[in-house]
Amino acid sequence: MPTIDLNADIGEGGLEDAELIALATSVNIACGGHAGSEAVMRRTIEASKAHDVAIGAHPGYEDPDNFGRVEMELTPDELKSLMTRQLERMLSYYPEMHHVKVHGALYNQANVDEAIAATVVLSILELKPDTMLYCPPDGAMARAALNAGLHICVEGFIDRAYMGCGNLIARGVANSIIGDFEVAAAQAKQICLTQSVETTDGNRISMPARTLCVHGDNPNASDLLLFTREYLSQAGVEFSRP
Repeated sequence: MPTIDLNADIGEGGLEDAELIALATSVNIACGGHAGSEAVMRRTIEASKAHDVAIGAHPGYEDPDNFGRVEMELTPDELKSLMTRQLERMLSYYPEMHHVKVHGALYNQANVDEAIAATVVLSILELKPDTMLYCPPDGAMARAALNAGLHICVEGFIDRAYMGCGNLIARGVANSIIGDFEVAAAQAKQICLTQSVETTDGNRISMPARTLCVHGDNPNASDLLLFTREYLSQAGVEFSRP
């Protein structure tokens, strides 16, 4: 039976965190950078522990006005300090941190910029070398992690559309976010059963994902995750943390 992890970004101020925690098998908790606070982190970690989901850190640019979704140009030392600050915050509340998934613009930049990817990976290795990095399959993050000996978990997306090169279509571009539940769930099913995904130009690319993400700040995120779980279950897919 095919098996997949379902991950959700939470602790970001969304109203559906409780529902998402109950439906997901792993969660990515904001670390007070793009969103969240120490109090929110503590509450979100405790709620996640009660549901026995895999708990990971979700560090991002410290730019809450733009929700960490605007690219920034930081020096390697500045980026290392940002990553260290946020990961140490997570580890102080949850030393067993299961994984790291970087957020927003930092995720996208790290996937194409070798220097940024190397800094992200180094920051993780220095603090929690036995964790894993959720990332796309073929980008700079995956290469940096594998070269440094950091485990990765390949991530696909339920609610985002892909370009032919394999990158996500940028937010703000038409049809970058998949709002139709049937279309989103069908994409998840294709990834699970064929290890591939159809791009907006009609091509199919490899997508050997072990985890699929739903963004917690999207409208009706928990309804989408519930619909997707039921859709995948009917296709014979089982759910388990990586």
